[in-house]
Amino acid sequence: MRTHLVMPHGRDMGPASATYLIRIDGHLGSTLLSAFPALAWERQGPDTVLTGVLDQSGLYGVLAEIEALGLDLLEVRRLGL
Repeated sequence: MRTHLVMPHGRDMGPASATYLIRIDGHLGSTLLSAFPALAWERQGPDTVLTGVLDQSGLYGVLAEIEALGLDLLEVRRLGL
C-alpha cells in the first residue's frame, strides 16, 4: 500500500484523490468488471461507465488495466471541478 506524509493540521502532502468517470466502449460482463473492484459501474447506452474516488496512482493503475484487457477507452473525466 502506498503511504504519504501528513502535515500538521491534517494537510495532506500526498497525491490528491478525486472522483473520476471512465467510459469504456461496450457492455462489460461480470468477469471484466471484477478487474475494477474499487469502482462502481453502470451501463449508459452502448457503453460501460466506471466511477470512483482515485488518487493519481490509482487512476494510472485503472488505465493500465483497461489497456491490458484490450478495452476501448472512450473518456476519462475528473468530476466535481
